[in-house]
Amino acid sequence: MSAFLAALRISRRSALRAKGRTALIMVMIGLPVLVITAVLTGAATTGVTPQEKAVLEIGAADARISTFPFRLPVKQNYDGFSAYQSQSTGPMRPWTVAEINTLLPGRLLRYQESVVTTRLPDGFNLADVLEVDLRDPMTAGMRPLKQGRYAAAPGEVAISSKLADSGVRVGDTLVTRRPERTVKVVGVFDNPIRPGILELTALPEGLLPHQNDGNSSGWLADTATPVMGSKVQQLNRAGLGVTSRALLDAHTGDDPRFDGPGRAKDLVVLVVAIVLVIMETVLLAGPAFAVGLRRRRRELAVISAQGGSARHLRMIVLADGLVLGGAAAVLGVVLGIGPGLLVESIAARELNWTQGPADVPWLPVLGVAALGLLSGLVAAIVPAVQASRQNTALVLAGRAAEVRGRARRPVLGIVLLVVGLGATGYAMTRGVVSMTAAFVPFVLGMVALMPWLVQAGSRIAARLPLPLRLSVRDAARHRVRTASAAAAVMAATMGAVALGIGSSTAYTHREEANITVFPLGTTVIGGATEMDGQTWARLKEAVRVRFPGTEIVAGHEVADAKGRTLWLTVNRMCGPACPQRVYDRPPIGGADLLAFLQKRRDPQAAAALAAGKAVAFSSDVVRDGMIEVTVDRQEGDTRTTTRTIRIPAVVSTGADPRQAGAMIPPQALAEAGFGAVERLLYTASPPQDERRMEADLRGEVDGNLFLYAERGNAEERAFVLMILLGAALVLVLGGTFAATGLAAADMRPDLNNLSAVGAAPRVRRLVVAAQAAYIAGLGAAVGLPAGSVAGVAVTWPLTRYGGGRSRDFLDGPAVIDVPWLFLAALVLGLPLVAALVAGLFTRTRLVLARRVA
Repeated sequence: MSAFLAALRISRRSALRAKGRTALIMVMIGLPVLVITAVLTGAATTGVTPQEKAVLEIGAADARISTFPFRLPVKQNYDGFSAYQSQSTGPMRPWTVAEINTLLPGRLLRYQESVVTTRLPDGFNLADVLEVDLRDPMTAGMRPLKQGRYAAAPGEVAISSKLADSGVRVGDTLVTRRPERTVKVVGVFDNPIRPGILELTALPEGLLPHQNDGNSSGWLADTATPVMGSKVQQLNRAGLGVTSRALLDAHTGDDPRFDGPGRAKDLVVLVVAIVLVIMETVLLAGPAFAVGLRRRRRELAVISAQGGSARHLRMIVLADGLVLGGAAAVLGVVLGIGPGLLVESIAARELNWTQGPADVPWLPVLGVAALGLLSGLVAAIVPAVQASRQNTALVLAGRAAEVRGRARRPVLGIVLLVVGLGATGYAMTRGVVSMTAAFVPFVLGMVALMPWLVQAGSRIAARLPLPLRLSVRDAARHRVRTASAAAAVMAATMGAVALGIGSSTAYTHREEANITVFPLGTTVIGGATEMDGQTWARLKEAVRVRFPGTEIVAGHEVADAKGRTLWLTVNRMCGPACPQRVYDRPPIGGADLLAFLQKRRDPQAAAALAAGKAVAFSSDVVRDGMIEVTVDRQEGDTRTTTRTIRIPAVVSTGADPRQAGAMIPPQALAEAGFGAVERLLYTASPPQDERRMEADLRGEVDGNLFLYAERGNAEERAFVLMILLGAALVLVLGGTFAATGLAAADMRPDLNNLSAVGAAPRVRRLVVAAQAAYIAGLGAAVGLPAGSVAGVAVTWPLTRYGGGRSRDFLDGPAVIDVPWLFLAALVLGLPLVAALVAGLFTRTRLVLARRVA
């Protein structure tokens, strides 16, 4: 024990003396701990349990009763927040208080919820509305009052803190649309779960029309006895959803995330992630520990000369891993909890996330800290073995070099690589979890092959320019150091390439599967057929102002004989196995709209449209020259089919290969007895903020307007690739600079000899830059094919099975999308950046060394 304590004391003092190296190692070990701790803490705080959500939904009541459109049985889980009716037709008689009390005796307090458009100082926006008497003790805790008072009359509202941040104050007047209201702000409250929500509270029917039709309405109940499971089931059978405080309390501590077969999959992914994180951390921190060993070799030689054994030297170096790994893990946990809570609180307010009480999942966090400590110990193993094998006499004479391992055949690496390839091939049709597990031996095999690849790369050194020749030969002499850093770069590159190819292919597959009748980038703006001519004119002018210089084309909505808006669906005609009724709300219009959808003038299609024929953009909706259209009437959340009509059609192509469905001429609907009126506008430019523009148009023109933009996922795809490139940049530069710093220390005598014989300072820079380029380039060059294999393999579960399982290997992805620009930046750009930075920050001053005869 005394030797161990002495080793710890020596390691602590060495860490304090070499502050730069200590900081480097602690950052490499502690940064993953910090990031994972922050993510775990933020996720635990963002995740809201049903028990934490109860105060928002039921306050101090014993139960919350939710009504539905029909008097049909309701299905729900124990918390009642996801209650639903599986059928869409049935009796639609509104509930009364007397009927509810017959099923559940007690005092009832009515509530209802909806969304309105409200005018704020910076324009119109959508705001949630809760109508309930918050002065009632039954609502205690639902919306804690922050300033002023709750609404006490129909013309009064209280606003959320986020709404107050937009410039609305107590005493101000708010104008809302849908319905039209002018109300006075009398108070400000906090939403206990969603601090970023724009919300208004009022008395029932003080802001909204009466909602007793099953549309987000119901009662809070104060009962004499707890509402238990049998009573909840009785209410469900009657057609009511129930959130019971007694059931919530009975299920306290339940975590549905770990219920069922998904738990085994989660554990597999967790174990694989742990292995990969430890491996990457070890590969990054290993060269940094080797730097410390090279700097301390004389100190260790003195200890050996004074009687220290090889075991003592190993213990001292391993103590470095224990001290630095432990300190980094502790700091990572401490510093990760605060940022995790801070970022979550900011995000919850700015992005309208849910936010529960501050929660630190201590068991996972302590597990992450233990992983950090373990990473430090593992990273110090190879330097510890090297320290125990160094020649004491040569070190004290200043002539020691790194202990060179014997050149071995890469049998282990080849075996692991073959096993990994076989496991990957087997797992390609077995889902994402199997693929994740199969990658582990594949990555380990590539890491085991890296020393052999470093040695093989030295054979080309004789044909390289002087800076590269010196760097490649030095890298080969110090094979362990170089292989560790290059393997870290390889692992980072491999992961980035695999995720880049997999995610890019998944986005492409999603675009191909997202069948639409509109070209990409189309924005649809419209209202109901009941909109009068003046409102329609104002809408066209408002859209023209907001989309200057953009083509705007009008389309039609279809109505019945009473002028009520109908809902059309073009049915697919490709057989009984084909999904039915997937092309909702087909465009209705003339030649201008057809040219807009096709982005060209098609005389044949235009002539068919003028003759009263529909123009189909895919053959799956046409049979015997006809399309089939189902006509529905929408009443609230209920859609009722009125009839099905058949219209002659021709097949053409749209501007976008994804376009399908059909365009219908108004005269075809007129022949079927339906009316059509211009109430839709189509533009070729999506707005930056759809929600805000929709709210703005609702407030300015009509509260029943809607806006929909057909967007691709190019921006989301680019964002994901940039995140991957940034993460790879950090890992690649970290591993490269650690190894380059060690190389520069080892090559100092050679660099001094170059300067002594007349080499310019730029030669020293070129040598160090070449060392960085060789390490990063070798890792990237190996990581590219390895990551490509993994990326192509992962496209099967990502695109075809959604993480599921299939035995049909041939049913693979129709297309594999390779992000070439991303790969070029990763494989070519990052080594160049590493070389440039290393060369710029290299010291060129000549340091004279004592020569020993």
